[in-house]
Amino acid sequence: MLTLPTLGAQTAAHAASTTATHCPYCSLQCGMNVVVAGDQAHVETRDFPTNKGGLCQKGWTSTDLLSHPERLTSPLMRAAKDQPLRPVTWDQALERILKSIADAQQNHGRNSVGVFGGGGLTNEKAYILGKFARVALKTSEIDYNGRFCMASSAVANVKALGLDRGLPFPLSDIPGAKTILLVGSNVAETMPPVMQYFDLQRKNGGCLIVADPRRTPTAAAASIHLQLTPGTDSALANGLLYLAIHNKDLDEKFIAARTSGFERARKVAESYWPDRVERITGVPEKLLRMAARELGTAATALILTARGPEQQSQGVENALAFINLTLALGKIGKPSCGFGTITGQGNGQGGREHGLKSDQLPGYRKIDNADHRRHIADIWNIAVDDLPGTGKSAYEMLSQCGMPNGLRALLVFGSNPVNSAPRASFVQDRLRALDLLVVADMFLSETAAIADVVLPTTQWAEEEGTMTNVEGRIILRRRALDPPAGVRTDLEIVSALAKGLKSAGNFPSQASEVFEELRRASAGGISDYSGVTYEKITSENGVFWPCPAGNTTGTPRLFAENFPTADGRARFHPVEFRQFSEQPDSEYPLFLTTGRVMAQYQSGTQTRRVKKLNDAVPEAFVEIHPAMAATMKIGEGEGVALTTRRGTLTAKAVLTQTIRMDTVFVPFHFAGESRANLLTNPKLDPFSRMPDFKVCAVRVEKAPIC
Repeated sequence: MLTLPTLGAQTAAHAASTTATHCPYCSLQCGMNVVVAGDQAHVETRDFPTNKGGLCQKGWTSTDLLSHPERLTSPLMRAAKDQPLRPVTWDQALERILKSIADAQQNHGRNSVGVFGGGGLTNEKAYILGKFARVALKTSEIDYNGRFCMASSAVANVKALGLDRGLPFPLSDIPGAKTILLVGSNVAETMPPVMQYFDLQRKNGGCLIVADPRRTPTAAAASIHLQLTPGTDSALANGLLYLAIHNKDLDEKFIAARTSGFERARKVAESYWPDRVERITGVPEKLLRMAARELGTAATALILTARGPEQQSQGVENALAFINLTLALGKIGKPSCGFGTITGQGNGQGGREHGLKSDQLPGYRKIDNADHRRHIADIWNIAVDDLPGTGKSAYEMLSQCGMPNGLRALLVFGSNPVNSAPRASFVQDRLRALDLLVVADMFLSETAAIADVVLPTTQWAEEEGTMTNVEGRIILRRRALDPPAGVRTDLEIVSALAKGLKSAGNFPSQASEVFEELRRASAGGISDYSGVTYEKITSENGVFWPCPAGNTTGTPRLFAENFPTADGRARFHPVEFRQFSEQPDSEYPLFLTTGRVMAQYQSGTQTRRVKKLNDAVPEAFVEIHPAMAATMKIGEGEGVALTTRRGTLTAKAVLTQTIRMDTVFVPFHFAGESRANLLTNPKLDPFSRMPDFKVCAVRVEKAPIC
């Protein structure tokens, strides 16, 4: 429980109020109650379909941030690049921003100003930021940190299935699956309440197979652990498809009736015999055969991927290879069957549906599609030719800040790219080179700390808006209390900037008004929200999209009868395993992989400020196998330096036999010289533009810790 210095209209004289809302963190979007009594607020459980009353440590402590002493409550601005940030009025901050935007666009063109969003922003914010960039700024340069999350699986889903929704089935399908293959996901730590579904699946006699280079708590709970070499995911998928073919476990009727292109995929898979796959992946042939048999003979099966296979420069191909396996087994479009991907960020799904990505428009429309452009231009009351085209992807935009023909000004909402972008020190230098960097955030994140203007924004419990969770369930966050004086919502900030730019477009500051326009803009699109209302979300405990006008229930399960492709069929794609973009060698002999821990979230801007969470995991660490550590004379808790071709990180060693001998692991939540992304490879997937976060070559050395 915490003490709130001010509750606006909610004073100690008022009775306690309970607001049904949702956790501000991951894509599970657990339902919970926020109770405000006098000058105190705390979290209580709520029986909601996704988490069924369960919460992780992050959810239980989420109200701790509402009155944190480091909370920003006034705009900050620096008079010059070499001057410190100082408090200013809102008028002063907005005037500076508007003048710098005008100067940049007059001297360098419309596309010299960009917008960078975050996967934790509500659907309303994602929508209005996309509209603001394209209508008020008239720039093509907008993207978001979801490009670093689910972009690869999104592209693969569209290519193969015609539609991208993280899970095309409800979480309640998980316990009914006889076999589940979970690839590159540690849900036991990243979203603990979801483990109740996997626990029930195993209690029902199901088999859980986990593919991961680490023996994570999730892998430890599995029936079979496939401890593969980082970056060999497509070889594993092809090897399992080879065995399905030779075990005669294919669903020939499904392949013939509902898919196309199988023969090309089969021809490629035929060269991935078990012995070869063992040599590529490091997974023993015996375990490959066991996993293939469990998948092939199961009456119901789910194949789920996450950041492990997706955050790679071949992430789209990895996802396509596992979709091939799902289709070949005919395990899709039926209860407790399907291919899905575990979304990471709270609204990573909704963000890309409604315009935060450089190539997309609301309703999951494509910006280079003439019909899609015409629909959105009509909604926004602009000429089609005034709608900008496709801009640069996230890393490409960030890496060209301050460069010739790059951005001169950037507005960042709800993201911390100084920590979260690959080759982070380079990105930090590029952001410093901007004429104007504006960051809207609740706290002085590492990115805000180098900004020219910082705008204080509301937190999750102080505003209203919708999110779209891992299942494609649209949920509603309710306002539980008033924000501190001096703080504005992102919608209010965008509305004020649009007014200052004299934009002809409509930019409401109320979430409900924005949602009404979003409904119309999404109508007829792939992610159609036109039949969704705040009232329906509340009464139905969330609504699954697509939910066109007139649909009373939404669509919990997709692909039952056909796929939203031109011919109604799903498509196989032949995928060859490609060697990693960085091969270990004599100078950098090991693999580095990165990921999450239970107590922290994303770049740590929020969770590193919560005492209970920070006490649990206060600093970065390096997981290394004891046998490998012994060769370097590194002991438990001693300092190590990790060096890649991009930089060096220092942290303490954690010796564990749960990781492969050829691999080290670092969590990416920490700042400064412990930033994992000082090391990661910005090599991009050719289709999704996803960086190579999950695998690069690294050198490990004993080093002092300051």
